[in-house]
Amino acid sequence: MYMPAHFEENRPEVLHRLIAEHPFGALITNGPNGLDANHLPFEFEVPPAKDKSDAAAGETHGILRAHVARANPVWQEAEANPEALVIFQGPSAYISPNWYPGKHETHRQVPTYNYMVVHAHGRIVVRDDESFLRGLVARLTRKMEAGEPVPWKMGDAPADFIAQMLGAIVGIEIEVTRLVGKWKLGQNKAAADRRGAAETLLARPGDEQQAVGQAMLDAPPAF
Repeated sequence: MYMPAHFEENRPEVLHRLIAEHPFGALITNGPNGLDANHLPFEFEVPPAKDKSDAAAGETHGILRAHVARANPVWQEAEANPEALVIFQGPSAYISPNWYPGKHETHRQVPTYNYMVVHAHGRIVVRDDESFLRGLVARLTRKMEAGEPVPWKMGDAPADFIAQMLGAIVGIEIEVTRLVGKWKLGQNKAAADRRGAAETLLARPGDEQQAVGQAMLDAPPAF
């Protein structure tokens, strides 16, 4: 990923929060037919806090867990080539040149997109066992159903049906070896232009636009 220094975000708590709030990731693998992408909801286990005296070598950046259809060849292909990348896309928003006060003075502005994204690198381990899958699906369900008036739970369905469904999927686990965050939020723009674009987004409906607008105000400028 192209990464100008002023767009780099490397605070672990910020990267972890984006993954937790946007758990639907794109799993990128390299199989016998070339690059492949699978779109999956992930559970993310944040790594335990370490003492500053701990060695950084071999440090994990967390564990990602998901499941795929048993008919999906990705889990079998991963046994031969386990290297993987998972992309988590946070809020994004189009930015019009008209929102920059400087545009009306010099007309030297162009459209762009501002966004926040995390790339998680690691190696896939296949977890083809019923207890792993049952626990993973239960936890994912609890998280996704938390906002429902009457949350669905696995016990609402017949036990034999759940067992059948669990038999049709395979678990994967990825120990994250590297997290890369890019927060492209106009840090390279003049303060007045950045504020003008951010305030325009904040004045518009839509959670994503408002999230990007607030992040633009919160991010430190490049100069």
